[in-house]
Amino acid sequence: MAGIAEHERQQEVLRLLDVDGRVSVADLVRRFGVTAVTIRKDLEVLERRHLLARVRGGAVPADGADEGAFEMRLRHGAQAKAAIAHAAAALVPDGAAIALDCSTTCYHLALELRGRRSLVVVTNGLRAAELLSDSGVTVVLPGGTLRRSSWSVVGDFGDFVGSRGRLAMGFFGVRGLSREHGLMELTVEETTVKRRLAASCNEVYALFDSSKVGRFALHSFAPPQRITALYTDEGADPDALAGFAEVGVAVHRVPVPTTRTGTSA
Repeated sequence: MAGIAEHERQQEVLRLLDVDGRVSVADLVRRFGVTAVTIRKDLEVLERRHLLARVRGGAVPADGADEGAFEMRLRHGAQAKAAIAHAAAALVPDGAAIALDCSTTCYHLALELRGRRSLVVVTNGLRAAELLSDSGVTVVLPGGTLRRSSWSVVGDFGDFVGSRGRLAMGFFGVRGLSREHGLMELTVEETTVKRRLAASCNEVYALFDSSKVGRFALHSFAPPQRITALYTDEGADPDALAGFAEVGVAVHRVPVPTTRTGTSA
């Protein structure tokens, strides 16, 4: 990756942090073919934006990262997420009541759903809610605490959804997947919200790009028997998802269009 521009290099640093949880100066020097001084300057810039915290020899994710964290995740794998969202949107009929979580893939799904008639969307994602607010969609936001790193509302909102009836379907991003535990998240706050939303849905769909397969996560919010289908891209290892198909979970690996030279995701 030698010769990569400063901005793209810094975005790649953030992506690696999101995947691995830590980056080292030595590894980044080898990856980008630049000097350690250059890498330390990159880390300093990102730390000033509160997107990471520098530690001895490298960096780790920052606590309470600002809204740039969502924007960075939105750009990462954008083509795959858009293709997955387009495929999932075909499941949603006019007039349905559905749930969307705060994931960036569900933001892409919200883009696909803006023209639907009489649609009700329950979401804890503020960016998706904002996107849908100027369309004909009825948006319902649960109460809670703002989490800026994901622009979401988190907290245990109790039976806010279930006491008002069932939702036809729910769409959820994941931190990771487990054949034993199902759909997984890393933080307790996000897990609590997703668990409540998923429990109120007749059908549960996971939307995730292939980078999420094999990633570490801590908390389950939907066990395998509650999952209707997985939607990912063709880069996902079919062997890693075979366990879900064996227990009746439909697995869809969506083709991602190739970007033409001179265009951007």
